[in-house]
Amino acid sequence: MRHPCPIAPLTMPAASQAPVVAPQSPAGRPLRKSKLVTVALAFLLGSVGLHRFYLHGLGDKFAWTHLLAMLAGAIGVTSMALGTGNAALNWTFAVAGGASIVAAFLTAIVFGLRPDEKWDARYNPHGQPTRSGWPVIILVILSLMIGTGLLMAGLAISFQTFFESQVEAAKALSQE
Repeated sequence: MRHPCPIAPLTMPAASQAPVVAPQSPAGRPLRKSKLVTVALAFLLGSVGLHRFYLHGLGDKFAWTHLLAMLAGAIGVTSMALGTGNAALNWTFAVAGGASIVAAFLTAIVFGLRPDEKWDARYNPHGQPTRSGWPVIILVILSLMIGTGLLMAGLAISFQTFFESQVEAAKALSQE
């Protein structure tokens, strides 16, 4: 039976299924990307974008965003510790750095929990199949524990600082 519409329906692959242009080895084959190395880099140095540089090379804009956010966070925290600069700008920079840290742990969790078949389809289409094993699971568990702890600590410190500043403002108003 013939399709009633003369134009065939378009099907688009999902963004997560889009092939990645892998860097080439000197022999011309795509380089294999290890899931364990990626999760370990995201866990240990993901806040500076090292896992993104590993997967996508130096041209990855999100890796550079991680690095710049972490640098801004370091500047903001240092300025707050020294009591210099604009407090609002320091907090903005510190939050950017904190977001980069939490995003790195979240990325380690997401990459670690991705099924090996999907990992291979995206990062190793012509390579040997990946078998993650326990090291990846342990890194995912550590990322979950540390990332959640840091997120809760950051929220607690932020709320405490906000409420302390409100108390100080109320004291200043009552003494006028």
